[in-house]
Amino acid sequence: MQDQKRATRYGLATVAMWSTVASAFKLSLAHLAPLQLLFLASLASCLTLAVVLAATGGLRRLAALTPAQWRRSALLGALNPFCYYAILFAAYDLLPAQEAQPLNYTWAVTLSLLAVPMLGQKLRRRDLFAILVSYSGVVVISTHGDILGMRFASPLGVGLALASTIIWALYWIWGAKDDRDPVAGLLANFLCAVPLCGLAMVLGPGLPPPDWPGYAGAAYVGVFEMGLAFVTWLTALRCAENAAKVANLIFLSPFLSLLLIHFFVGEAILPSTVVGLGLILAGLGVQRGRG
Repeated sequence: MQDQKRATRYGLATVAMWSTVASAFKLSLAHLAPLQLLFLASLASCLTLAVVLAATGGLRRLAALTPAQWRRSALLGALNPFCYYAILFAAYDLLPAQEAQPLNYTWAVTLSLLAVPMLGQKLRRRDLFAILVSYSGVVVISTHGDILGMRFASPLGVGLALASTIIWALYWIWGAKDDRDPVAGLLANFLCAVPLCGLAMVLGPGLPPPDWPGYAGAAYVGVFEMGLAFVTWLTALRCAENAAKVANLIFLSPFLSLLLIHFFVGEAILPSTVVGLGLILAGLGVQRGRG
């Protein structure tokens, strides 16, 4: 049943969760290696999504998945959570949270670029202008405002943050025609990815240390970023009479995130970060037709 007020409440709840995750990533990575955080958070996400499905009577939809659908889950799970979060957490490990978080928001621009060769779509003039504006914001953030000097604080970190947007865009392109129940499909993806995450962790940094703040951070990331935020956002879009009004709420998240990064992570927010983020969001606004 459509209910715009209910949709807005769910949308704001999602924005609130998204606003905290950059800080949670950075605080958790002070105690865990990126692959350790990925494995523990993926386990927490599996448990969260299983509880949501059980509470809504959806476990039978998971059990009814066909072998072909499980093979699809293996492919999509290799992209998200395995590749996407492994690369994203590595970027957060190298960059200040105030830099990694805005760079990750360029995934929508990356999606429009990949849609040209993969979906046969054409770039409009508006798209090209949006790409130019958004990536000028990337340069401002990455160089701390020293555009002429073009000296990047961490070229590898910037490269990883931008690479994560490619993985995320590929995940959405290949998953666009997925006809499974969304929550059951996401849980299946995570169940297929957990062994990959565990193997990568064991072959890489090894088992996580007995550090309870790290475990708590991983649980938070898994429950909220990888689990509940997906469910509440999906619910918001399903309830919305006007989905565009709900979708526009995402523009609140990055600025709220910067405030939390400042107060909880302790980073002094640079003017170049604010300017660069403004350019990225302006580009996304142009692309969405907000002019």
